[in-house]
Amino acid sequence: MEKTQRTSAPPTAGAPPGLLRRRVVLAVMCVALMMIVSMVVGLTVALPGIAADTGASQSQLLWIMNSYGLVFAGFLLPAGALGDRYGRKGMLMAGVVVFGVASAMPMWVDDPGTLILLRVVAGLGSAMIMPMTLSIVTTVFPSEERAGAVAVWSAVAAGGALMGLLISGALLEAFSWRSIFGLSVALAILSAVLVLAFVPTSKDPDELPVDVIGAVLSVAGLCAVVYAIIEGPERGWSDTVVLLAAVGGVAALVGFVLWELRVEHPLLDPRFFRIGAFAAGSIVIVMASVATFGLFFVMLQYLQWLKGYSPLVAGLSLMPMTVAVGAVSPLAPVLVRRAGLRVVLTAGMIVIAVGMGVLTTLDKNSSYLPVLVGTTVVGAGIALCLAPATDSIVASLPAAKQGVASAVNDVTREVGGALGIAILGSAFNSGYRAGVGDRGDMIPGNTLEAVRSSVDSALATAERLGGATGARVADAARTAFADGMDRAMLVAALIVAVGAAAVLLLAPGRAESIRLQEEKQPEG
Repeated sequence: MEKTQRTSAPPTAGAPPGLLRRRVVLAVMCVALMMIVSMVVGLTVALPGIAADTGASQSQLLWIMNSYGLVFAGFLLPAGALGDRYGRKGMLMAGVVVFGVASAMPMWVDDPGTLILLRVVAGLGSAMIMPMTLSIVTTVFPSEERAGAVAVWSAVAAGGALMGLLISGALLEAFSWRSIFGLSVALAILSAVLVLAFVPTSKDPDELPVDVIGAVLSVAGLCAVVYAIIEGPERGWSDTVVLLAAVGGVAALVGFVLWELRVEHPLLDPRFFRIGAFAAGSIVIVMASVATFGLFFVMLQYLQWLKGYSPLVAGLSLMPMTVAVGAVSPLAPVLVRRAGLRVVLTAGMIVIAVGMGVLTTLDKNSSYLPVLVGTTVVGAGIALCLAPATDSIVASLPAAKQGVASAVNDVTREVGGALGIAILGSAFNSGYRAGVGDRGDMIPGNTLEAVRSSVDSALATAERLGGATGARVADAARTAFADGMDRAMLVAALIVAVGAAAVLLLAPGRAESIRLQEEKQPEG
């Protein structure tokens, strides 16, 4: 059964011919990309303010983050396929509008449930945007320029998140958490204007049908599995709802793979994962995203609630990570050419795991030094990994499959981000609750449930109690918070270490890496 697209017309038809125009298009795609990745991380610095204003519990704070990432990840493949089928520019514009509207409405919302729902809609808009940005870049640039353009895109995907964190922290110094949504609206308006003015129209010349059944199975499977991960610590892992979600999600994902193997025009052909560079790149992006997104979610709460940093200072505290990314990123392509993809990707993953290991040493009384060292090491590892991993995915597939390659890159990144917040957030949540339970003798019985619900609630309870009792409750909560964070960082280090072992087995060596670069030519 034929499963590849025909190449009678090049996918870059209609692309701007001039170098200056190509660079303008790349800049526009980076603005749109910055808009959505900055929101993912930037909102984490506002979680204490959101909890205070809306009364959101720790579980609801997780859902405010995860509802966005979950829908984002779940709908990337269908959105990528629809963009290839009906037009990438149109899909990109539709996504910008949906994202902008969903970002405007939270500025007038006080209810956590409504905020979660709006984050779902914003996630859908982001899923329509992100695969289009990379797909447009890879179709506009010729093969000899593509690696450099992809490296710029990857740098914005990594560094843009941290820049969004800093900007969000600065906004929170003067305004409430709602100002972060106002920034997203402004970026959405700017993106819409630039896309209309500069981005060419393109789509797959072969109008292939969209795999609706595959889309439904992938969305259902991802949503159910991540729901189980999030709710496990809250409901208990033996809870009927959690078990049904986990089993049903895994079954849907297995069904997705089986369906994709037999359908004529699959949403994602699982056979692509037989390509070593493709599989290794996907694993790296998933594992690195699990670690980094989970790191931001937990670390920003640690810096604000335990260290007492303001949102701006918390953001600045993580900026050395951005410096490390910027300093090491230019070295990654050079190292790949000299040592091969296997060595560079494995080394990058090991460096990330080491950085996470440093962060497991933090407690409620730690200085800033281990935070500085740990996050800087993590940033260096990310810089070694992400651009080569993205380029290996794109380079592994022919030009007619660039839409698929872009969607897979984005899916792995966003699935990793969603799972990172879910897994590490859940590890932190369970560790915090266990820590509170271990110190139950320090907490009055009638306040125990409030203390268990979140550290914000615990500190508010301690302030209300006052005196020696309040001081004991606050100390117990902070110690339990540090316990939970250490558990989350340990889980992250183990996940990345497992990923490093898998990459060592799958990634191509130096000779194969060079061949991939030399054969990365468009079809048609």
